Amino acid sequence: MNQNNQKILITGADGFIGSHLVEELIEEGCKVKAFVFYNSFNSWGWLDAFSKSKLSKIEVFVGDIRDPNGVREAMKGCSSVFHLAALIGIPFSYHSPDSYVDTNIKGTLNILQAARELKTKRILVTSTSEVYGTAQYVPIDEKHPFQGQSPYSATKIGADRIAESFYRSFELPVTIVRPFNTYGPRQSARAVIPTIITQLISGKKEIKLGDLSPKRDMNYVKDICRGFIEIAKSNKTIGEEINICSNTEVSIKELAGKIIAHINPKAKVICDKKRLRPKKSEVMRLYGDNSKIIKLTDWRPKYFLDKGLRETIKWFSDRNNNKRYKANIYNV
Repeated sequence: MNQNNQKILITGADGFIGSHLVEELIEEGCKVKAFVFYNSFNSWGWLDAFSKSKLSKIEVFVGDIRDPNGVREAMKGCSSVFHLAALIGIPFSYHSPDSYVDTNIKGTLNILQAARELKTKRILVTSTSEVYGTAQYVPIDEKHPFQGQSPYSATKIGADRIAESFYRSFELPVTIVRPFNTYGPRQSARAVIPTIITQLISGKKEIKLGDLSPKRDMNYVKDICRGFIEIAKSNKTIGEEINICSNTEVSIKELAGKIIAHINPKAKVICDKKRLRPKKSEVMRLYGDNSKIIKLTDWRPKYFLDKGLRETIKWFSDRNNNKRYKANIYNV
């Protein structure tokens, strides 16, 4: 990836990982075009929190990933695309699966069709560790079977397989990038770490969570973004599916204990039944194998869990950041 001579489109640039990736690519010297979701509030999501000097380095395109014409227009003049736009909330996918098909599958197809037409040089399609379902063996490598345990994960499996088909059928230079559980500043309260932190910071002594037994491979957002960038720099990664993960695991119970110890050791966790997922839908264990990304790129994780949690808690503790969150409700 020759960052000085190309324009890179980031879909989902207004979101959690996308906004961090925008910052990382700017620091790399890239010309960044940020695709953000059109809305009547004229909100650019987390890009609205950027300084004027940082925003001046970004070209913002407002559109809808579900619209093929807008996607094609956004991609014109871009040599690479980092496709992150997606609906990601698992509980929301239970009652609105149609929207996940339209956004996650059709949206990815729109990117691939436009890339084929425009002869885009690199396309990174963002997957998720949820496509694996509960681990059948650990650590989970890229050969692990897929299992759709929620409408969300099923649509991501579909998007991945369409991406693979465009590589195999049309030699489109696609890479499927598969982050495991990501956390850090700006993450939605639908995720477990912000859920715990925001309840604690709001003064709650009883922290409401769902099942505490699942185990996850947690990754700080800056490590995930560096993974995307290192994958894009290597031609060896074209046509591959690549995990970005820490090669470690922690249970939700252990994770909650670590955060509580940092903020209010007197707090305790209680089970909120409405946060429990259907038994066959809950993914009980995600523990990833990162040997492939280490073999094919120069990426190495730099933020281990305790360090990443400290950075995340510090960000959420800032009143200007915390006021964006609704700690009193169950965010789906």
